[in-house]
Amino acid sequence: MASADLREELLCSICLCVFKDPVTLRCGHNFCRVCIDRVLDTQDGSGGYSCPDCREEFQERPALMRNINLHNIAERFLVTQPNHEEITGIFCSYCVDSPVPDVRSCLHCEASLCDKHLKVHSKSPEHVLSDPSTSLENRKCSVHKEPLKYYCTVDETCICVSCSLAGEHRGHRVEMLEEASEKKKKYMRNMFQRLIIERGETEERVQRLQEHCTRAQKKASKEAERVTALFIDIRRRLDDLEKRVLSEISRQEKEESLSLSALIQKLEIQKDKLSRKMRHIEELCNMTDPLTVLQEPDTGDLCDPEEGGGDEDTGGHDNQRHDVDGLDVTVISDTLHTLCDIISGIRSGIYVMIRADILLDVNTAHNKIHISDDLKTATWTQEKQNRPETAERFQDDPEVMSSRRFTSGRHYWDVEISRSGMWRVGICYPSIDRRGRQSYIGDNTNAWCFLFDNQYSVRNDSNKIQLPDNISSDRFRICLDYEAGELSLYELCDPIRHLDTFTTTFTEPLHAVFSVFPRPIDGSCLDYWLKIRS
Repeated sequence: MASADLREELLCSICLCVFKDPVTLRCGHNFCRVCIDRVLDTQDGSGGYSCPDCREEFQERPALMRNINLHNIAERFLVTQPNHEEITGIFCSYCVDSPVPDVRSCLHCEASLCDKHLKVHSKSPEHVLSDPSTSLENRKCSVHKEPLKYYCTVDETCICVSCSLAGEHRGHRVEMLEEASEKKKKYMRNMFQRLIIERGETEERVQRLQEHCTRAQKKASKEAERVTALFIDIRRRLDDLEKRVLSEISRQEKEESLSLSALIQKLEIQKDKLSRKMRHIEELCNMTDPLTVLQEPDTGDLCDPEEGGGDEDTGGHDNQRHDVDGLDVTVISDTLHTLCDIISGIRSGIYVMIRADILLDVNTAHNKIHISDDLKTATWTQEKQNRPETAERFQDDPEVMSSRRFTSGRHYWDVEISRSGMWRVGICYPSIDRRGRQSYIGDNTNAWCFLFDNQYSVRNDSNKIQLPDNISSDRFRICLDYEAGELSLYELCDPIRHLDTFTTTFTEPLHAVFSVFPRPIDGSCLDYWLKIRS
């Protein structure tokens, strides 16, 4: 079989190229897998499927069986052919004996031309040449069947000469295809550059988030180690304290037991002596001989004065002494008091944040911010407060700073806000501007804030990041870790929920800063306030 005939047998009837990954339908016809998949995808499954060659119909989408033998034959055939022949799979329409790759296609003739036939081809204007193409119909007007030569800028479509002169695009501004193509390429190049920048910014953000995730994992691991060590130490100290208290109780019990045993033994001896004396007296009382009774020593002498007196005194003293519990509870309580030290250690280990007593500084308050007598509540008011305009006071934005400043340590404070207005809470350097746009907290590099202006977000130097919308509480906690350079916001719900954390390096003292103001749509309402919770 000639090479040309063999090629004809190895061409896919859909793409007109040598088979690539050929598959077979039940009817026996072969196609490239990609080509037949594309055809079957375009067919309506409800109306069944059909073979593109013989039109045999299938009720269900036909299974594609790979034709291994045909695949191997096509692969071996391609190895024997020049590589450039398979670049397009398009061949000269006039080279019948042996297929020759085309270099140009004529839209007028609807033919593909090799170098040889291109030289003798007509050069008249209607014979429009294009790059090699198997779908020349796509390059012609569907209405006038003429080559597409212009681009209508009004309808943004390619048109032929007749469309421009007499068709529906008559009077529209048109451009040559090359000119329109260059403009579109320029637009796409600009878009490509913007996409490169946007992709770079996205990559940077992904990297920052990955770094943040890594830091969060390290911080969580470190915190878990700290808590584990804390509880190990608590258990050790409690065990030691328990042993000390039980040892003290045991020591006192032994001492008391020995003391009481000695006293009981002494009293038993005394009881025996008293019993003997009682029997002697009883015998005298029963005698009938008066002389014998009278010759006995005085009954008062029957008891040893020293022994009796001493026993009486000792007995009386011991009775008083042992009327109460013998354990020295004071010593035990003093030992148990060590629990207070342990609890203090636990509190310092767990609650690393110290509640800050925040008071509002009236000297910095904007004249449309009313400050309560306890310096805990800031309320926006339409009436200007009669305060002197000083360099400390905010002049343009309704803001107020705390009188307290922070230069180290870990601190937190809680705020409650009215649901009607807009507000900002955060921290700022004392060097923040007090007038102009640069005085707005969050719109400069000297302040970090969390804000609500119809949506919750965080802001620094005009960079805004939106927070989740499912925030229902009106109470929040602001946590400051000066050394770590962290400012965190928590929603005081049950359980408490972390919303976001700023991370930076603080270079100046910090003040808590607050802002409350009305929404633009309801500026007449006066119920806009922000309260520092004790």
